[in-house]
Order: sequence, then structure tokens, then C-alpha cells
Amino acid sequence: MARSDLDLGALNDAFSSAQISKHEEPTGPSYTNDDGDAGGLQVTCFSEVVNETAFHLQIIRLPKQIYAWIGCNSAKIGHLYAAAPMRPNTVGVTSILGGTSDNTGSGIARRLVLKTGLNLILACNIPKNSPMLEADAEKLLVQKLINLGYTRPRSGGVSS
Repeated sequence: MARSDLDLGALNDAFSSAQISKHEEPTGPSYTNDDGDAGGLQVTCFSEVVNETAFHLQIIRLPKQIYAWIGCNSAKIGHLYAAAPMRPNTVGVTSILGGTSDNTGSGIARRLVLKTGLNLILACNIPKNSPMLEADAEKLLVQKLINLGYTRPRSGGVSS
């Protein structure tokens, strides 16, 4: 019993000395943290309901790469993919955790790298063989990436 009291006392001391602050998110559907002292790190979190399916998304912008997470009806991390641009105009994608290269997340990762030109780590738990959910999630993510300015400009003119 004394051992249990010691552990609780140490835990209470640790909590009381920790600097914990309550963070209030804005009333809108999105939260962005772009601190100047974060070394180029920008975190964006948002949730949307599309066709009665709840999508939870997080984008972490690091120097020269993006980490994106798509949660479908839950907050599970799901399969984890890494994708990188390769020459000429191709993308290499590999599965890091769970899944294989033909799963839903690998296609999204490939297309996002083509749109951004950046290395990408994508975690996604969209059910397999759900092309409409995949399309909805990818559309939400691409719209947010465009709004944040993470996509490449479209080449629409002749360069001189």
C-alpha cells in the first residue's frame, strides 16, 4: 500500500510541476498552428462530414515534406505510406505500416506527391474497396493543401 502511495505522490508532483495549458480551438472547422519559432513547422487539423461519413484530417508541414493523416469515422492511424518524387515525373510509394502498395492510401499518396512535388508520409484508415470514400477524403485534403499553398503552381503558359 505504501508503494502505491509513493507512486501517486510522485505522479501528483510531476503533474503540478508540469506546464500544462488549455488550448481553445476556434469555432471554425479548422485549426492551424504556424508559430514563427517552430522552425518551419505548421500543423493544420480539421474535420468534415461528407455523405454521412466523418473525416478527420491533420496536415503537418515540415521543411521539404508533408505528413498527412486521414481518419475515416474514427481516430485510428491506419496504414502508413511514404511517397517521394522520382525522375522522370514518377513517384515512388512504399507501405511502412500495415497494408500493401495496392491499398487505398498508396494511390492518394502518389497523387499528392504529384500535386505538391514534396516527400509525403500518409497515414490513412479508409476502408479498402471504398472508392467514393477515397475520392471524398482526397478531395478534402487537396482542397486544404491548395488553400495552405502547399501545391505546385499549374504550368499554364509557355516559358521563355
